Parts: sequence; C-alpha cells; structure tokens
Amino acid sequence: MAAQAQVAAADANLELILKVLPALVVILLTSAVCGRLALMAMQPRVLGEMVAGVLLGPTFFGWLFPGAQAALFPPDVRPVLYVLSTIGLTLYMFLVGAGLDHGARTPGEVGRAAALATSGIVPSLLLGFGAGLLLWSTLSRPDVSPVEFALFVGGALSLTAFPMLARILYERGLQNSPIGRLTLLAASVDDALAWCLLAVLTATHLGSGPGGALPTIVLTAVFAVVMLKVVAPLLRPLGASVARTGRLGPTGMYVVVLVPLTAGWITDWIGVYAVFGGFFAGLAMPRDPAFREALHGRMLDVVSTLLLPVFFTFSGLNTQLGGIAGGSMLLAFALILAAGFCGKYFGCALSMRALGFGWRESYAVGALMNARGLMILIFINIGLAQEMITRELFAMLVLVAVLTTAGALPLYKLALPERHERARADDADRPPRPRASTLP
Repeated sequence: MAAQAQVAAADANLELILKVLPALVVILLTSAVCGRLALMAMQPRVLGEMVAGVLLGPTFFGWLFPGAQAALFPPDVRPVLYVLSTIGLTLYMFLVGAGLDHGARTPGEVGRAAALATSGIVPSLLLGFGAGLLLWSTLSRPDVSPVEFALFVGGALSLTAFPMLARILYERGLQNSPIGRLTLLAASVDDALAWCLLAVLTATHLGSGPGGALPTIVLTAVFAVVMLKVVAPLLRPLGASVARTGRLGPTGMYVVVLVPLTAGWITDWIGVYAVFGGFFAGLAMPRDPAFREALHGRMLDVVSTLLLPVFFTFSGLNTQLGGIAGGSMLLAFALILAAGFCGKYFGCALSMRALGFGWRESYAVGALMNARGLMILIFINIGLAQEMITRELFAMLVLVAVLTTAGALPLYKLALPERHERARADDADRPPRPRASTLP
C-alpha cells in the first residue's frame, strides 16, 4: 500500500510538472516576442513583458481561445505560478533596494532631491486620494473604508518605476548629470515612501482597524530597524570582499539569496507581504559600487528573464478589461488616469522649474517620473491578494501602468531631443568646477 501511495504521489507530481512546464514555455516565448516588439517600437522591454501578461489573460487569449487558455493555465497550475512570482518579486525588490544610492555628490543636492520627491508624491497622493473618495461607492469592496481605499489609490499613483528610470538614464549617459542624479534620488524616495504607506495600509486592513494593526506595524518597524542596524553591519565584510576580489563567489551567492528569502518569510509571517522583506534586505546590503555591480550581474538577468514574466502573466490572469466597459467605468478610469498623470508630470515639472532648471529639463523629468512600470503592478497585486481592492480597480490600474510607462519615453524625447540630451551628457562627463567660498 505504501509503495502504491508513493507511485500515486510520484504520478501526481509528474502530472503537475507536465502542466507547469508548458505554461512556462508559453509565458517566456510570449514575453520574449512582446519584449522584442517593444524594443523595435523604441519602448523599454519591460513594457512588452507587461503587455504579454495582459495578452495571456482572459481579455485576449481567454476570449479568443478559452479552451486553450483553460488547458494551459488550469486551477492547479496557478498556485505554482503564484509561488514563482512571489519569489521573483521578493528577489527583484531585493535588487531594487540594493541598487538605491541616496548619497549626495554636490552641496544642496539632497535638498533639491527632497523637493522633487515631495512634488512627485504629494500631488499624486492628493489627487489619487480625491479620486478614490469620489469612486469609493463605485469601485471599492464593502469592507474597505473610504479613507483606506482612497489612500491605496493615491499610494499606487504616487509610485515611480525607479528601475526603469535608472535604465533609461544609464543608457543615455545621464546618470551623473544634474537632472539624472536628482531624478534617481527623488524616485527612490518616492518609492520608499509609497512602500511604507502600503505596509501600513496592509497592516491596518489585516488587523481590522488601526488598533488591531498596531502589533503588525510595530513588528514591521522592529524588523526594519534590525535589518538596517544589525544585519547591515554584519554584511559589510561581504561587500569589502567583493570590492577586493571583484567577484561574488559561491558563499556570497548563498548569502545574498538566503537573506532576502528569509526576510520575505519573516515579513509574510508578520503580515505585510514578502516583497517588503526583500526590499529591506536590499537596503541592508553593502553600498559598495563593486558589490552592487557584481550582485546585479549575477542575479538580475535570471530574475528578469525567468521569474518576472511569470509575475506579469499571473497579473494578466487577474486582469479582465471587459469589466471596465461602460460609461461609468470608463469615466472612473479616465479620472484615475488623469489624477495619476497630472500629479506626477506637472508636479515634478513645476518643481524642477522652481529649482532653476529650464523647461526642457523640467518636462523631461516630469515624463520620466510619471512612468510606473513594474512597481505599480507589484503594489496593486499586493492589494488584490490582501483583498483591499476589486478586480475592476485592479484592471484600471494595470492600464494606468501600461499607458504611463508607454508615454514616458516619447514625452521625454519630445521635451529633450537628442541634441539637447547629448549636451547634458557631455556636461555630466566634465569634472565639477570648484564653488566659490562663502567664508569671509
């Protein structure tokens, strides 16, 4: 009997593998094709991968070939995709956290970045909050309060696609230019604040009110302090070793994989989702440029090529665009899109202009900060998993992610054509001139 049970279990496992592998093959092929098409259209690859996830969902693939989609993504395959996507998100947010650099290189840069970050998050948060209050009765779940719902919408709209923004600036050689440095610093602050807001909202929602959420919030704060004040110093020798040898060896790889996964497990146990653990694990990593380069070189391609497309598809399987058809739903979507676009684009542009930059640079930064990319998808997937939002709002925010990401690069190039961009890149390569002394 025991042998028969083992054979049956082995057959069940084999059957599951034979279901999961074809799904992964289709996901990766679709993502590769759509990513290539996005590059041909002068868009970032991640936009094509986001679209691939939507295409594999019920709106397109499920509508054209419902039988094939049901066979490719049966109910017992979806939990496997969820696990893979959660691991991928945890490691991706770990890499995002490890890549953040909040250091200033010129006097006053932190203050200017703080002003830009404020202009990037506050208008979007306020406009999104107002839109959320207006749409609460139309789009919200009945067990979510108007304030919680409105804060979620505002928080989602205040995000910036920091990794995509960094890639655009590095590809153009602008990462060390004044606008490049300010934009990277401001975007990292915006995203960190938005994740903190989501952690509080998640804890409040799962705790049945602010009082019930207090233990979760306290445990999250303790976890963050331990990661940044205890774990981070323990990891500094690893950074020094990589800086000395120029490589991240097998032992180091075990460390940099175990730390974010363990941190994700702890934050899941606390009740604020694994990606927060991955993000704080990244912040605790050594800040040496050589370590960051080695870490991203070893991990980013695997995470981006294998695990993130699974996440995009899992999001696409939950995206039913047909649910937002109709006059009232389309008006609600237009309001959310307008709030998100205007808050980031004009808020950041006006702030840059007030900081002394020209209109070209100002609108270029507004366009870059307005891209939301993968970050908003992670944000809203957490909201959907924790039952804070409806599938209709989820679908709307997926469209906001696609449209704002697609518009970022064209609007940037419109504001800052190549000849102007090249001049700023040349300025970034020149050593800074010494500042006049202010001493008497």
